[in-house]
Amino acid sequence: MKDKKKKIIIAAVCLAALGVVAALLGVPYFMSGAPCDGLIKIRKGASVESVCDSIRAEVDNDYADRVETLLKLTGSDLSKRQGAFKIKEGMSVYHAMRLLRNGDECGVRFTFNNVRTKEEFASRFSAKFMVEKDTLLAALNDPKLCAKYGRTPDNITGMLWPDTYEFFWDVTPEQLLDRFNDFYNKFWTEERLAKAKALGLTPQQLEVIASITEEETIKSDERGKVARLYINRVQQGMMLQADPTVKFALGDFSIRRLTHAMTEVDSPWNTYRVKGLPPGPIRLPEKKTIEAALNSRAHDYIYMCAKEDFSGYHNFAVDYGTHMANARRYQAELNRRNIK
Repeated sequence: MKDKKKKIIIAAVCLAALGVVAALLGVPYFMSGAPCDGLIKIRKGASVESVCDSIRAEVDNDYADRVETLLKLTGSDLSKRQGAFKIKEGMSVYHAMRLLRNGDECGVRFTFNNVRTKEEFASRFSAKFMVEKDTLLAALNDPKLCAKYGRTPDNITGMLWPDTYEFFWDVTPEQLLDRFNDFYNKFWTEERLAKAKALGLTPQQLEVIASITEEETIKSDERGKVARLYINRVQQGMMLQADPTVKFALGDFSIRRLTHAMTEVDSPWNTYRVKGLPPGPIRLPEKKTIEAALNSRAHDYIYMCAKEDFSGYHNFAVDYGTHMANARRYQAELNRRNIK
């Protein structure tokens, strides 16, 4: 009887010891957490080793080693997984393993502004997402795909409004444009469409005017006034003669002083030669500029010239004589500062 009790006690001690050992071994996997956040991006065909290399780069070496151990012990196959997966600070190794093996991919935030061309947009977007720049650019230049949204390659940028968005890391170009089209349609409410109609303009025409306005003035409180000037010109059938359209046509926004020869460039974007609006925006327009145009106060100005104090504001004029007087003062200041 005593021997039996002794065997039971020994067995219990052994089991307890095994439990302690198992617990100690499990601490690094179930109790220790990630020292920081990390966004792990997985492409189809990725190996466990390559994924854990990303964890090493984004989070920590020791943490990555433990995740790799668990993934291999559980026979995890990540080759069919794709997307971005966020390991949060404090997440256990076990939960990280489950996330990478079975979890949902997370969205990736994308913020952009001050973009002029499709090439620049494609470059910025591809730097943060899986899609290659050339692939995205090809989509933006695809007439058939652009037509899906009532667009052309010349004006597709009119719906790519600067803001903060969230997309899946492996989003395709068409999925991306679908999302932007949704945002675009939500903006154009019946009230805003009615305001555009009252101005005799379509939403796409307002996008172009907004893009020119943003290039003309850095002052947000002047945008409505500048936009209204161009609306006046369109309504009166005048040539726009907007300097930024020439810079866009030349592909050089660093130009500070246009010459007559520059305004003669043969391009559909050059509003010194082509009557009416150019075929698309000369930069990706902001929603707030379109709002400023829609809600701009009526005025009779059809001329504008940068103020000679270089404040960033403009002098406006109704008649050509006053405009030329404003222009001479500005030209004189350019000469005085030796700006060519």
